[in-house]
Amino acid sequence: QVQLAESGGDLVQPGGSLKLSCAATGFTVGSHIMNWYRQAPGKEREFVAAIGGGARNWTHVTESLRARFTIARNLFKDTVELQMTNLKVEDTAVYYCYAPTEGYWGKGTQVTVSG
Repeated sequence: QVQLAESGGDLVQPGGSLKLSCAATGFTVGSHIMNWYRQAPGKEREFVAAIGGGARNWTHVTESLRARFTIARNLFKDTVELQMTNLKVEDTAVYYCYAPTEGYWGKGTQVTVSG
């Protein structure tokens, strides 16, 4: 049974940084396109970033977040990471990992940005 698990969410002050990680059981993260989404309270889930699978070494971060967020793989751990810097209150959301070609979602990790 495939399970995706996000980690790294926390309470952080504005201007702070966090690194989220997505790991999987029963599934090789490195072989697949992986996405990050987020859902803020009362809002629709929105796309954050994507990274290619296998030898497809591309990344894409939604334009509004591109200056502050980076997506990357940790090949040793077989995880996909979302590095977030200069966090803002409006980044508060549950962040989800998603494997779009397989349709797998993680349960999310809470990021709260508050001073």
